[in-house]
Amino acid sequence: MRAKTIPVDTLHKFTHDVFCALGVPHDDARTVADVLIESDLRGIESHGAGRLKMYVDRIRAGIQSPTTKFELLSDRDAVAVVDGHHGMGHVIGVRAMNMAIEKARRLGLGAVAVRNSTHYGIAGYYALMAIRQNMAGITFTNARPSVPPTFGVEPLLGTNPITFGCPTDDPFPFVIDCATSISQRGKIEMLEREGKPTPQGWAVDPEGRPHTDTSALLKDLVKGAAALLPIGGAGELLGGHKGYGWSTMVEIFSAAFQDGSHTRELLGFRDGKPTPYKLGHFFIAFDIAHFIEPETFKKVAGSICRTLRDSKKAEGEERIWTAGEKEYEIEKRVRAEGVPITEALLKDLRKLRDELRLDAEF
Repeated sequence: MRAKTIPVDTLHKFTHDVFCALGVPHDDARTVADVLIESDLRGIESHGAGRLKMYVDRIRAGIQSPTTKFELLSDRDAVAVVDGHHGMGHVIGVRAMNMAIEKARRLGLGAVAVRNSTHYGIAGYYALMAIRQNMAGITFTNARPSVPPTFGVEPLLGTNPITFGCPTDDPFPFVIDCATSISQRGKIEMLEREGKPTPQGWAVDPEGRPHTDTSALLKDLVKGAAALLPIGGAGELLGGHKGYGWSTMVEIFSAAFQDGSHTRELLGFRDGKPTPYKLGHFFIAFDIAHFIEPETFKKVAGSICRTLRDSKKAEGEERIWTAGEKEYEIEKRVRAEGVPITEALLKDLRKLRDELRLDAEF
């Protein structure tokens, strides 16, 4: 149930002020707020204001640094490797994608690998950065282990999104930003706030049986006593091995190119104590003008999307969508009406406001 809406500017300022109060430098806090609010604008509620408490808890626990040391380990032609030293993942991500964009502007392609980072928000934000520069963008990131290999039950891979975006001649770009698991932890956190069970087929217990108790599932995921299934589900019949393979690909991009951490090393615990998550990211930017006239690219990309949207619909269906279209329409509504907030989230935000003695009114 929605309690109310909060104006976008109000929520952005509050998010910025929260991070400043925790020691994040002003400009970095603005960057983090930009990424989080972009998620709410696009209707991806699992990665917006609903994740604010998670970052606060990690900074307070000392496993994520409010100040970001962005160390350039190597910089050669079209590629670079960076160590984020457990700083703010959003800040690391923005700086790394900007590096990839600058390299692409000079060389046609730019790629930056990152190690020792933290959760960087919605991956689509970084694809949008490239799009705004008349480029196409790709990003990968690994995450806490929560997904088992096909025919296994031990969570070893993260929800590991694959994200690609490019401009079109439509009013909105094409942006596909989704986990390689059926769902991800943020959506299950939303289900818990709404008091709903987890749909059958999303997660399993250590014996491979469906796990639908949302509150228990979140606790069991932390303990490694539950796992989220890859796209396609359990086994191979519906293609679960494909989701598993894509997730493994993301793990390789997020660890092998930068000698980063992977699988069990990303648990965030050592000897029962919380430790930095040591996540890895990978960013690629493509300067379209190095391949073809940008307007021609946009026309072809737009034509592909329109052909799909205009194709014959299944019985009872009113509309076919392409990736990025729903987010475009949601953003128009959210900017006009405000960000929808559940009762449970509103309670958390107010508690955080009072703890940090901020002056936000909601």
